[in-house]
Amino acid sequence: MDMPVPSAKVLADKARIVKRLRKVLPRDAVIDDPAETRAYECDALSAYRCAPLAVVLPRTTQEVAACLKLLHELRVPVVPRGAGTSLAGGSMPSADAVVLGLARMNRVLEIDTENRFIRVEAGRTNLSVTGAIEGQGWFYAPDPSSQLACAIAGNIGMNSGGAHCLKYGVTTNNLMGVTLVTMQGEVVTIGGPWCDAGGLDLLGVICGSEGQLGVVTEATLRILRQPEGARPVLIGFGSNEVAGACVADIIRAGILPVAIEFMDRPCIEATEAFCHAGYPDCEALLIVECEGSEAEIAEQLGLIRQIAARHDPVEFREAQSPDEAKRIWLGRKSAFGAMGQKGDYMCLDGTIPVSALPEVLKRIGEISRAFGLEVGNVFHAGDGNMHPLILYNANAPGQQELCERMGAEILKLCVEAGGCLTGEHGVGLEKRDLMEVQFAPEDLEAQMRVKDVFDPAWLLNAAKVFPLRVSAARRGSKGALPPRR
Repeated sequence: MDMPVPSAKVLADKARIVKRLRKVLPRDAVIDDPAETRAYECDALSAYRCAPLAVVLPRTTQEVAACLKLLHELRVPVVPRGAGTSLAGGSMPSADAVVLGLARMNRVLEIDTENRFIRVEAGRTNLSVTGAIEGQGWFYAPDPSSQLACAIAGNIGMNSGGAHCLKYGVTTNNLMGVTLVTMQGEVVTIGGPWCDAGGLDLLGVICGSEGQLGVVTEATLRILRQPEGARPVLIGFGSNEVAGACVADIIRAGILPVAIEFMDRPCIEATEAFCHAGYPDCEALLIVECEGSEAEIAEQLGLIRQIAARHDPVEFREAQSPDEAKRIWLGRKSAFGAMGQKGDYMCLDGTIPVSALPEVLKRIGEISRAFGLEVGNVFHAGDGNMHPLILYNANAPGQQELCERMGAEILKLCVEAGGCLTGEHGVGLEKRDLMEVQFAPEDLEAQMRVKDVFDPAWLLNAAKVFPLRVSAARRGSKGALPPRR
């Protein structure tokens, strides 16, 4: 994964740039010591890393604006960073870039339960948004697996989802407004706690833009009443394909559970060894959760039981107590950490039509055998957002490259099946060079013209999303260098 050649002028001018930054920001908000900037050299795609020129940690929107205005004047690239949990390299810097971190901007600014919204600074973690309102009987719906650590800024940048997005939607469906600072230092308010505004859907453009258009410093989020009740069931199957067919049949029947999660044998075995959730011995399992009144839950689960029975399940286990419900979810929520016990892995993020699940799961198995690398599947099955985990040995020569080639084949398969390259992790660096698989040249040109409007100098996260060859003229790039591994 190449990166643009860093600007020799910017590198040579580091001392002056840092000095100017300290004039517009508090001294403790600017980090330039290489021993400290190393903490920002990568995100959760840790196979690639590059220490930035400097790091700034503003505390207010005004400080963000002052910083961006100065760096625009000096023509210094900027990489926005929420909590650094991106699995696609979305916040990996270049050597001539300043990382703008939002970790210190984590306050709750307003809670309005009457109008069902909360306004927070964008550095606040996802789970702590619900934490601020759950005592009043409310919650924020998007729940990515990294919700304990990931920031709202990154959720907006990547349009994150989570297990419960089947019913409640992803970030864009729960985002009402943002405060955005452009690269020129202009502070803009887009949307707000009211019905959809007329004109262009700029909020829809910002959500999922991966830090390409501006830095989100505040977000107005839709909040919901906690459901009257919820109950999960665990359904075991004899093959991945049969489990996938059951998911398709549930959705085809018009049933809308709050979540349908999928795990296959490698993940089941890893989670059992890790947290002893008590999962059955089977090739694949589904966790399906329904919520509402007791009558609603009983009706939905009755229909799901009928559908599952047609697929000859190994086991159908309905939670009979809050403790049993927690144990059913325990393995799923522990899956990514548990898989780390088996070795290094790359977590992919492709999305496909639910009807294509059986065939795509079969093809992933074939690709796995062809490349000789094991795959564990754990994903949001209800909306077809797949997360294949490719196991490999990062210390063995050639394994990283083999893993990446295999990952590219799986993502191409997702597009071929009628899906797309990403559901919630974003394009970042990881999928940048696959964008031409999904989009025609005129499509990429249209997307880049949107960036031209917001960031004409192409200073914001410019090495991400678009293939370097395609964006070279706009970035003024004269070559590319690989990042350090």
